[in-house]
Amino acid sequence: MEILDRITGIILPVFAIIAIGYGYARWRGEVVRSDMASVNRVSMEVLAPLMVFSALSAKDFDLVHNGWLILASVIISLGSGVLAWPVAKILGYDKRTFLPPMMYNNGGNMGVPLMLLAFGPESLSAAVALFTAATFVYFSLGIKMLQHGRDTRPGSFLKLFKSPIMVAMVLGVLFAVLHVPLPQPLFSAMKLLGEASIPIMLFALGVRMMDISFKSWHIGLVGAVTCPLVGLIVAFALDQVLPLTSGQRGQMYLFGALPPAVLCFMVAEQYRQEPDKVAAIVLMGNLAALVFVPLGLWLGLQPSIR
Repeated sequence: MEILDRITGIILPVFAIIAIGYGYARWRGEVVRSDMASVNRVSMEVLAPLMVFSALSAKDFDLVHNGWLILASVIISLGSGVLAWPVAKILGYDKRTFLPPMMYNNGGNMGVPLMLLAFGPESLSAAVALFTAATFVYFSLGIKMLQHGRDTRPGSFLKLFKSPIMVAMVLGVLFAVLHVPLPQPLFSAMKLLGEASIPIMLFALGVRMMDISFKSWHIGLVGAVTCPLVGLIVAFALDQVLPLTSGQRGQMYLFGALPPAVLCFMVAEQYRQEPDKVAAIVLMGNLAALVFVPLGLWLGLQPSIR
């Protein structure tokens, strides 16, 4: 009962903010889209990069200590794609539609807030490390997958390194490795602004839910179940071989249980890769998180069975 109360206390605030964002969008209607466009731009170009940079460049961030988690994030992303491949093949789904959302989960909007609530403020740097490593995999291999077989290719691999979040990640890692000090007032300001991105991303996720329909419910349901299941399978396998601390185990399992990222829908729309089906995967996946996130937390909070 104690562990159930803890899990409930962790997930309820996150889903409450998402619900408030959705409720506000339903109340205000169409005007919210234009309002949130500017908010999302500021969040993705300023606030989220500052969160990434301040977390990675913090004095207490140990790149070596978090190295196993970064490796786990990469393997979970790649392994999820490998395990989801036969599902797409058996059911006849276009792999460019089905696999990228399986490989890139909601480690930013949902994962970071959940990890902060579950494991405390000291887990922020590890949560950001998990998120940024998965982002790198998606914007390299995932985008290449979407581009496969197309004559026109919007964007390129080099664009990955022009993204503010990826620039912040590279700079944050460099500052961490070289132990470059920042003036404390400047670092505090950057950290404060970065932390503001967390509730904003959750609120924006709720607003984005208004645009997604249940039209392609079949692939949506399959994707909603497949994404967290393959993530948890890979996490369980890694738990047997990686020398993780108890806190890192919990973070890895929670990361593996997360639903597909909302960004997958936006990218599918850009590439015109069956965005209605990707939208259904994202929507139903985030609804299914009410089941799979508690499961991931429960597995992560259990003693290691290795």
